[in-house]
Amino acid sequence: MPDAVLAEADAFFPTIGLRQTHAAHRARTFEGVVGTPDEPQSLTLTVRMEGGHYTFVEAHTTAQGESRLDRNVKKFFVRLHRLTDARHASAAAY
Repeated sequence: MPDAVLAEADAFFPTIGLRQTHAAHRARTFEGVVGTPDEPQSLTLTVRMEGGHYTFVEAHTTAQGESRLDRNVKKFFVRLHRLTDARHASAAAY
């Protein structure tokens, strides 16, 4: 559910160095420095119900290339999968 996704985001992203700068009904914005170089980055997360019981989660970052922030967003998505199925495991495809 969208509220569970946002609660998980509020708990996860501060642990990697981001602080919440904006909170809306179905969206969050986080900013901070993640990894090197020490350049501020931002993440905007939006959540909406789609197709009845599906939750659509969209993440946009200002990071360039395959950044540490992008990798942490992928870890966050794995955490979301585990909310509904504790057996879900991350399998790197690179």
